[in-house]
Amino acid sequence: MPITLIITMLLGFALSVSIAVSIGGAAVLGLAVFDNNRLIMAPKEMFSAIDKFPLAAIPFFILAGNLMEKGGISGRLVAFAKSLVGGVQGGLPMTTVLTCMIFAAVSGSSVATTFAIGAILIPALVRLGYPRPYTAALQATSAELGVVIPPSIPLILFGVAAEVSIGELFIAGVVPGLLIGVALMVFVHVYCRIKGWGKHDGEGRLSVLAATGKAGWALLMPVIILGGIYGGIFTPTEASVVAVFYALLVGAAFHRELGWRDVVTALQKSVISSAVIMFIIANAGLFAFIITRAGIPDQIGQWLTVVLSSPALFLIGVNGALFLIGMFIETSAAIIVLAPILTPVAMYFGIDPIHFGIIMVVNLALGMITPPFGVNLFAACTVARVSLDKVIKHLIPFVLVIISCLMLISYVPSISLALRDLVFAPKTALVIPAPAPALTPSLGPSPVGPSPVGPSPVGPSPVGPSPVGPSPVGPPPVGPSPVGPSPVGPSPAPP
Repeated sequence: MPITLIITMLLGFALSVSIAVSIGGAAVLGLAVFDNNRLIMAPKEMFSAIDKFPLAAIPFFILAGNLMEKGGISGRLVAFAKSLVGGVQGGLPMTTVLTCMIFAAVSGSSVATTFAIGAILIPALVRLGYPRPYTAALQATSAELGVVIPPSIPLILFGVAAEVSIGELFIAGVVPGLLIGVALMVFVHVYCRIKGWGKHDGEGRLSVLAATGKAGWALLMPVIILGGIYGGIFTPTEASVVAVFYALLVGAAFHRELGWRDVVTALQKSVISSAVIMFIIANAGLFAFIITRAGIPDQIGQWLTVVLSSPALFLIGVNGALFLIGMFIETSAAIIVLAPILTPVAMYFGIDPIHFGIIMVVNLALGMITPPFGVNLFAACTVARVSLDKVIKHLIPFVLVIISCLMLISYVPSISLALRDLVFAPKTALVIPAPAPALTPSLGPSPVGPSPVGPSPVGPSPVGPSPVGPSPVGPPPVGPSPVGPSPVGPSPAPP
């Protein structure tokens, strides 16, 4: 059956069949070949894969991102970001990166970020003399932050697939997202100075105070969403609903740019995007169930533990494999299928599952900007109206920057875990000392006083002589003659 699964899936990829259909078809065919009577399990397992409460956050975050685009939030965030970094050479490309970081903190979707921000900034970049292929590569790479900075849909998927805390994943993704964003901005600034681009990017930008005043309601959104999650006010799923209502309130009541037609359009786009993602998750869940029943994860885990004998080698091998897989398989499907397989192996090597989740999401996010199936890349090319082959040359430096950040995230766990440990440590610290008062009275005298401890737990008459009798017990460890007869003596042995 494993061979049938792999061959069918690869054949579907080669024939340009959609990812979901290829995975689901391979799983159904594997069931049919293995046991035809078990085909009834297919719809059950597909439904079980999407019947999870955290997955409800996905359509709501997608809807929130679409409402933000229609409600004027995107434009105000661009003006705010430009007021901060737009005054230096290459300031407008840096604005693109910073805006995507802020927008990602509420949308959770890289594709939504690409369309929402790219529609505003790509034409502005072209007007200032930036090459169209460069603007497409920049926008696609910057939007990748949408899957790293929380709330992130891939992080939700990993939490569900690997059965780890989504809240911990969210807070662990903050610093890596900031690291990638800052690295991209520094690279963009240096690259523009070398090329001589962007000497007039600061023209027409607002002051920081004016831009902050205009974008105040929009900037408050990530504070409410992320603060509510980390403060324990609501769960990530509930936060997605709050994001929708806040986007409606800001766009319709405060900005007055969101009408009923815009709401209907946003709902239509969100339904289509959510349906596609859920269909992928359902088919990937069935595929994961089949390969688990076939014992493939255990075989892969055993093979990896033999071939990759250390955590450092394991991370190198996994990063290389995920990079190649991300080029051909959609990020959501790859996470659903691979997370249950690789996470136990990572834990065997002593890697924290939260840390491994961040590594996996950052790595697979590279697949969104690398051919042949880079969805962000195609979206950016569509907005910039440029062909893919012209973008590759400008894309390579951005990919190298993210790979460098990925290596740091992989081999410096504190980048991901320091903030997590800081936030969640107080809860653990309060639980551990709880039993301490009960243990101190019995443990205190134990190491200090020899006489009160012996009689206290070990009664003198019934307990003392029984295990510590002078004649049968004392001689065996000391005297040479009693030791032999005691276990092997001739008189007790025959009876």
